[in-house]
Amino acid sequence: MNILEMAGTARNVLPEKYKTMTVEDMEKTVLAIKRRLGNRLYIPGHHYQREEVIRFSDVTGDSLQLAQLSAQNREADYIVFCGVHFMAETADILTEEGQTVILPDMRAGCSMADMADIDQTERAWTKLQELFGDSILPLTYVNSTAAIKAFVGKNGGATVTSSNAQEMVSWALEQKERILFLPDQHLGRNTAFDIGIPLEEMAVWDPHKEELIHEGERKDLKVLLWKGHCSVHENFTTANIEALRKEQPAMNIIVHPECRREVVAMSDYAGSTSYIIDMIEKAQAGSSWAIGTEMNLVKRLIANNPDKQIISLNPNMCPCLTMNRIDLPHLLWALESIEADQIINPIKVEKKIAADAILALNRMLERA
Repeated sequence: MNILEMAGTARNVLPEKYKTMTVEDMEKTVLAIKRRLGNRLYIPGHHYQREEVIRFSDVTGDSLQLAQLSAQNREADYIVFCGVHFMAETADILTEEGQTVILPDMRAGCSMADMADIDQTERAWTKLQELFGDSILPLTYVNSTAAIKAFVGKNGGATVTSSNAQEMVSWALEQKERILFLPDQHLGRNTAFDIGIPLEEMAVWDPHKEELIHEGERKDLKVLLWKGHCSVHENFTTANIEALRKEQPAMNIIVHPECRREVVAMSDYAGSTSYIIDMIEKAQAGSSWAIGTEMNLVKRLIANNPDKQIISLNPNMCPCLTMNRIDLPHLLWALESIEADQIINPIKVEKKIAADAILALNRMLERA
């Protein structure tokens, strides 16, 4: 939290009045505030958010897309970001100085992003350079903190998304002999494998034990994967696929590349959130799909595609606990705080960190 000026964090306990309001009253008040603020207010909503919040969003999308759309909206004084910390940080980095980014609930985070903190990363970088010299270029998934993006930017690397990871990993390996991929080992492994790098040329850096885990020869390693993961996508298993193949062999299986390598290998399709949405929407009527991604999105796809049979690949899957934090009461609280000129939970990234993070973001945007 040292990288953020989180004025108002102490006031993050939801006031009692919002716990006693009816849903109808809250919805009416949100709509009224939206009308009064007009173009001064912009509400981006991530695909994984609750339906009660998404219905009031001005736009829905993935994290980087929403940050870019926020940056393009120069009219808005207030950007109430219905997502998580790292998304709001990226929006603040890309928007204008006079715009205020607000996160309705400070508890909304990403466990994957939290698996790589800046102190761990700097220690790892020192040790890895002792092992490999100046032969490593760092890459970070956009699902990372502003501090990690800044670290990557000042060390010549770039951010990646699940949509452009192949292009960015290929680019990085043209610059240096090796890459350090933060913070999601599964996206890094799946991406590297898909562009032809064998598993024995990959290793995992354990930030807690501060050791490099690998089976192949160290001199042959090309991809150094941070030992991090998405707690939602890691819960899809080969056992889920085996059971489904036995019970419904004709069903298509589509998963996100944050899933384990063996799950991706056994699936019919794998791709980013946008890829999954596009595949389902364009799929033939009557087709059947098991989807390996966050449950709020799966439920929305089910509702929006009644002509198809859609289920979660894991029948016991629940929504992401941290992605699922922002609800209607917190959204209303954030909006009323704007009108009262007592803004809660503004997200402000320090200027130096923002400048270095922009380097990483721009290297990606220039190439993919």
